[in-house]
Amino acid sequence: MPEGMLVTGATGFIGGQLIRRLADQPSIVVRGAVRATPAGDHSGLIAVGEINGDTDWSEALKGQHAIVHTAARAHIMDDEAADPLTEFRSVNVAGTLNLARQAAAAGVERFVFISSIKVNGEQTTSGHCFTADDVPAPEDPYGISKREAEEGLQQIAEETGLEVVIIRPPLVYGQGVKGNFANMTKLIAKGFPLPLGAIHNKRSLVALDNLLDLIINCIANPAAANQVFLVSDGEDLSTSELLRCVGKAMGQPARLLPVPAKLLQIGATVLGKKAMAQRLLGSLQVDTSKTREMLGWEPPVSVDEGLRRCFKNSQDE
Repeated sequence: MPEGMLVTGATGFIGGQLIRRLADQPSIVVRGAVRATPAGDHSGLIAVGEINGDTDWSEALKGQHAIVHTAARAHIMDDEAADPLTEFRSVNVAGTLNLARQAAAAGVERFVFISSIKVNGEQTTSGHCFTADDVPAPEDPYGISKREAEEGLQQIAEETGLEVVIIRPPLVYGQGVKGNFANMTKLIAKGFPLPLGAIHNKRSLVALDNLLDLIINCIANPAAANQVFLVSDGEDLSTSELLRCVGKAMGQPARLLPVPAKLLQIGATVLGKKAMAQRLLGSLQVDTSKTREMLGWEPPVSVDEGLRRCFKNSQDE
């Protein structure tokens, strides 16, 4: 008999594509949880309302064997909330742990939690990569909320026997991606010159298809139970290299000006954009050896192929 699978954030960037991928597997009956049912065809979706510590998941959890929890209050560069940490905790901590407790009570066996590399920290130094077993060092409210959710999930796992799998992705790119990545691609598409041609940092990123492949592995792989995994494409790039690869995939060469990184850092500080500069100029590398060795997993898609898929529709138009 096919096993029930609940995916939260079913209309989101990761959740929506995960449901499409799982729907092709005859051994799984997938159900998507959303805050509100969208217009049009909503077969397979169930509305649960706002996600917080009081959400009632009872209907959504009926008959479910496993959960992939992608729903979250996402990281926001210029958060205008009066108390961002409280807002993040309401959804990302209280909402997550409420779901996990109800899932354990309903007999769900495995809970796959999409966390963030921000739990490890904001940047790495030369010769050092984040690992899954590092002491967590989140710096911003989003990263703190994800770490607190991880701690709560691990406690629930110990108390109830619910198998918890934690995945911490770095920047995820693919069709429908938003945020800074989308903003950069728009500038490249318009031929706008960018002062990032002399950046020699190293950053890990992950194609959406690679992340989905790992999630599906973690749903059923016995070795994944109660583990933390990092994920990436396995090809770390500088910001300059990434933008050139994006331009190539778009068929619109990136126009990059070789402005020294130190000068850009000074300008960003003056303009109050230190966080943005950190993402563009600093390094963030992850070591996925635990993921590869413990799960026997390799990213099926290269950076070039991931970017090609990211812009495939626009290329075909």
